[in-house]
Parts: sequence; structure tokens; C-alpha cells
Amino acid sequence: MSTKMSHLTTCIVFFLLAFVTYTYASGVFEVHNNCPYTVWAAATPVGGGRRLERGQSWWFWAPPGTKMARIWGRTNCHFDGAGRGGCQTGDCGGVLECKGWGRPPNTLAEYALNQFSNLDFWDISVIDGFNIPMSFGPTKPGPGKCHGIQCTANINGECPAALRVPGGCNNPCTTFGGQQYCCTQGPCGPTDLSRFFKQRCPDAYSYPQDDPTSTFTCQSWTTDYKVMFCPYGSTHNETTNFPLEMSTSTHEVA
Repeated sequence: MSTKMSHLTTCIVFFLLAFVTYTYASGVFEVHNNCPYTVWAAATPVGGGRRLERGQSWWFWAPPGTKMARIWGRTNCHFDGAGRGGCQTGDCGGVLECKGWGRPPNTLAEYALNQFSNLDFWDISVIDGFNIPMSFGPTKPGPGKCHGIQCTANINGECPAALRVPGGCNNPCTTFGGQQYCCTQGPCGPTDLSRFFKQRCPDAYSYPQDDPTSTFTCQSWTTDYKVMFCPYGSTHNETTNFPLEMSTSTHEVA
């Protein structure tokens, strides 16, 4: 009887430890819509998708080791009761719950958790173009490059004619392809068109090998993150001040 009780006690302890680890582990993402319009948030490979009216948030947990992950916003979407339809920008195969990446143009928050040296790596990217202003960063900033960043310039309004599409601004790789813009066959450098994005969003990836100024890191296991669409509450703001405070709040994780 004592052996059974001991085994039961051990199982309970392991269950509680697992529960506590899941409940309080880092890697919780809040996606908040501060735009004056509806945004259909998307996230892969963890998350899926969620409709967000202005002022609404969506939370989900990404486990350690998650990589090649993206969060983005979709605009001008229409979905039926089964979650099938489409979006003008950022569409992911005509479904509300995304399984694959979105169709450009879409401003991206990218991340990989618990990678080299127990660090999270993350960034904002306009390599797939720009559709919605965005901020991204840890809810509690840390040392070094563990701080919030943003891409909130008037890119849609100032987009070069060759890159302009309904609802956004394409990146030159999407529009023209080729080694010069896509860097698929070895080293490459910035172009006049990638500089258009870099000058307006200096923290964001503007072409595929824009790593030195565009990759940010935080300590794994201790960091949660927040993505905000339209952090200034409008379609753009070119001020250099960081937007609404990225504070934590009580929430339910999806």
C-alpha cells in the first residue's frame, strides 16, 4: 500500500511541476490590435489566426525550440462560418487559422526561441513587404539588444510606384525576384529599393542579409513578447519615440 501511495505521490508531483512549468514558462506572445480598423492576426507554426477589433488582444504560448516562426496582420478579410475566405494582404491560403505563411505584402514579426546560447532571436522584417505598422519586443526589456523595436513609417503612402499594390507595399524581391533582391545564390548587399525601407524602418530587415542591424536577442526562459499593430493608433507615425508601453496583463493563453 505504501508503495502505491509513494508512486501516486510521485505522479502528482510530476504533474504539478509540469503544470507550473507550462503556466509560468516564458514564450507567451500577446498580439494587440491598436489600428482603427479590424486586423486578422496570423501566427505560424504556433497560433493559427484570430480576428481582432481595435483594442482587442490575442495570447498564445510558443514552446522552447520554436523557430522560423512568424506573426503578421491580414487586412480586408472575409471568412465564412467555417473559417474559409480570403484577405487582400497577408492571406494564408484562404483560411482564418493559418498553417502556412502569408502572401506578401505583410509586415512580419519573426522569432526563434531558446536557440544558440539559450537566447531567443527575433526581428521585424519587411522582406515580404509592408502592410501594417508594427512594434515588437519583450514585455520586460533586458540587457543589450533585448528591447522593443518598431516599423511605423508611412511606407504605404510613400511606396515607390513599382512596388505599390492594393493594401500595401511589396518588397523588391517579391516584385522583381533575382539574386540582386532575393540573395538566393550567395552574398548580396542593399539596393536603392531596400534602402527605401531601411531609411524608414532602421530596425527592420530590409533585404535577406540585413542581419547586423536587424536581429535582436533576449534570454530564453524569462521573456514574454508583445506584437502591436498600429502602435500609435493610426496608420503611421514617424516619431522616434517608442509607442504604447509593452506591459504585461492578466490574460488567458490560447
